[in-house]
Amino acid sequence: MMARIRTLAVSLLLYWAAPLCAGDAPIDFTLPSLGGADVSLSSLRGQWVVLNYWATWCGPCRKEIPELSELHERRQDVVILGLAFEDAAPEDFDAFLEEFHVSYPILLVDVYAPPEPFGAPRVMPTSIVLDPEGREARTFIGPVTGDMLEEFIDGNEGQ
Repeated sequence: MMARIRTLAVSLLLYWAAPLCAGDAPIDFTLPSLGGADVSLSSLRGQWVVLNYWATWCGPCRKEIPELSELHERRQDVVILGLAFEDAAPEDFDAFLEEFHVSYPILLVDVYAPPEPFGAPRVMPTSIVLDPEGREARTFIGPVTGDMLEEFIDGNEGQ
């Protein structure tokens, strides 16, 4: 019985860690930032991009913020983009971000029309890593640390 449970758990982890979209085509979409400017993924080519789906009510999302901010500030080749998956007023986001000191751009996702090819996240938080060419390289379902992201990126540079 325990062996079956372990097998199921490993299968689920592999499923959740698999890329969300198939294919090698670069991913591109444009979303408005909390500040009002549009951000396109194509403008970030040449850098690793971490798309982090989060919400203000998500405890694990809140816990990730300091490490994601630190990684974003420290690495010139890594851009963190917070994808706010929540129908909230900009003032609510501003108050939240003032308290949590997020250093990376926050993009506003329309929860009724989330960006393709990913759609709505299955779990909060979800972090999708795009390689410097804009292709999905890895998806982390659930909380991540800066070390987890950096280890993946460093292990896949030049590939």
